[in-house]
Amino acid sequence: MRLLVADKMDLKPLEDLRVLGIELVYQPAANAESLAAALEGVNILVVRSTPVTADAIAAGKKLNLIVRAGAGVNTIDVGAASARGIYVANCPGKNAAAVAELTLGLILALDRRIVDATIDLRAGRWEKARYAAAQGIRGARIGIAGLGAVGTLVLAQARALEMEPYAWSRSLTPGRAAKLDVRFCHSLDELAARSQILTIHLPLTTHTRNIVGRGVLGALPDEAVVVNTARAEVLDYEALAELVPKKRLRVGLDVFPREPEGGSEPFSDPILGAGIVYGTPHIAASTEQAQRAIGREVSRIVRAFLTEEEVPNVVNVCRNTPARFALVLRSLDKVGVLAHALNVIKRHGLNVEEVSNTVFEGAQATCTKLRLSGRPSEACLREIGAFEEILHVDVVSLPNLA
Repeated sequence: MRLLVADKMDLKPLEDLRVLGIELVYQPAANAESLAAALEGVNILVVRSTPVTADAIAAGKKLNLIVRAGAGVNTIDVGAASARGIYVANCPGKNAAAVAELTLGLILALDRRIVDATIDLRAGRWEKARYAAAQGIRGARIGIAGLGAVGTLVLAQARALEMEPYAWSRSLTPGRAAKLDVRFCHSLDELAARSQILTIHLPLTTHTRNIVGRGVLGALPDEAVVVNTARAEVLDYEALAELVPKKRLRVGLDVFPREPEGGSEPFSDPILGAGIVYGTPHIAASTEQAQRAIGREVSRIVRAFLTEEEVPNVVNVCRNTPARFALVLRSLDKVGVLAHALNVIKRHGLNVEEVSNTVFEGAQATCTKLRLSGRPSEACLREIGAFEEILHVDVVSLPNLA
């Protein structure tokens, strides 16, 4: 079994997998173009930001599992993986503390103008009066867009600093907001209008692309703070660059629309010259603590894939299969019993969607549940039941949960 880590990553948490017969292959310089060739003979692929395209997936003839060593799977062609029966899993929440910490750091840095004050000091300028004019964040209204793992931690930090928190997310209800003790907003526009500080923690989906657009940004009060440590694609950077000087916004960014693929390439973005805009080069999730936690989670996923029935954090398995009937077989625990039943089912034109099998104490009998696309006919049931090792055959209708 060969596991390829096609990204920069600490391999120490994965070393224990060698006892399961796994060969670790490390190619930290892999990219979208080279990945297809690197996947020959690979059974498990682990990536952080390296794109996994449909062409790469097609080239990985032995590929069984793709693990994103981070939250989200937007860099992976999940549809192509699903079409080939390849599991896709991620590591949600494991880097949440690191992202929340950088979010708070940017908020504090923007309020106190820490970066600008440092630059002036290094240039020999003692601008005490200029930088002593900070507002302070105690009692400030903070709007949190997205209450997943990161947003929830930011909420806790905001409370610790005695800020007044508001929140919006697509799944947030007034009831859950009350339990979390956060003020509920019905829309992003409402959240922005109430926020002196707006911090974005939304995943990238078809519904959230450019969701923080001109209208939302325009609803912010003048001199508000905007922080994005989530995805560049959820924020309209052109509108933001236009509104920064007009509304005297202060902005903290860890993600940008056109990021270099390498680790130390030249970079420029118009937003950085728009006003008081602080930035970091997409490092929010990159603390040593976060990377160790993600490495341990990758190891747990791979170990479960090899030794257990279910894959943790899998994102592309049907919750509700097309199965509408379950064929329940009680039989002797002997060679060929299940194969006989499957051959009969095939001859009668039925598709098996799911299979589960239980062996009873003593290993003399089993109970097998075959979830089928259609109801087996009486002739089909008689043919299966005629096999002498079959103890009983039954059919159960399944609820339509689609």
